[in-house]
Amino acid sequence: MAIISELFYLPPIEYFVAILNEKEILLDLNENYQKQTYRNRAQIRLANKVETLSIPVIGGNKKIKTSQIKIDYSQKWMNVHLRGIQSAYGKAPFFEFYFPYIEKVFRENFDLLTEFNKELLTVCLKLLQLDISVNTYDYGIEKIEKKDLRGVINAKSAYSERDIYEALPYSQLFGLDFVPNLSVIDLLFCMGPESKDILIKSQKNH
Repeated sequence: MAIISELFYLPPIEYFVAILNEKEILLDLNENYQKQTYRNRAQIRLANKVETLSIPVIGGNKKIKTSQIKIDYSQKWMNVHLRGIQSAYGKAPFFEFYFPYIEKVFRENFDLLTEFNKELLTVCLKLLQLDISVNTYDYGIEKIEKKDLRGVINAKSAYSERDIYEALPYSQLFGLDFVPNLSVIDLLFCMGPESKDILIKSQKNH
């Protein structure tokens, strides 16, 4: 079955739990862009806090389609994000294996936020060993069987309010308290090939 969703930046673990059993993701890029969402924000764990990485965009204040949102390279966000990820996960067990795939996408300097996010999503699916195709949703095709995830995973509300993800603690780098539902790179860098199994076990009704 296919699932329609927004396109997020290095999505939270909950997102991958939600799409886990699907064959195809249909990305809705024709929606109006929304600020302060996972579309341009991801959360990672540093030594003393959870850090939100935010991609600056051009034109996000207006009613503009997500597909037209451009990344603002006048701000030096890319090096900040890459340094933040390296600082957070440089000593993680699987960082040296997986980080080059992530860094390569950053270095491609995509003009559009959707192009950047889509490439990162594709890389994450491969690293998670999930055989799910990624395509753009065509509003003209209504006959296919599909689920609709749009508007469900919201950065402004807790994952525990939804019936998708049940946080299964895994070994993180810092502190004794497990922090759930960070960006999927937290899971990948810390757990490597076990990440898919963690996702399966994190399904609320599995």
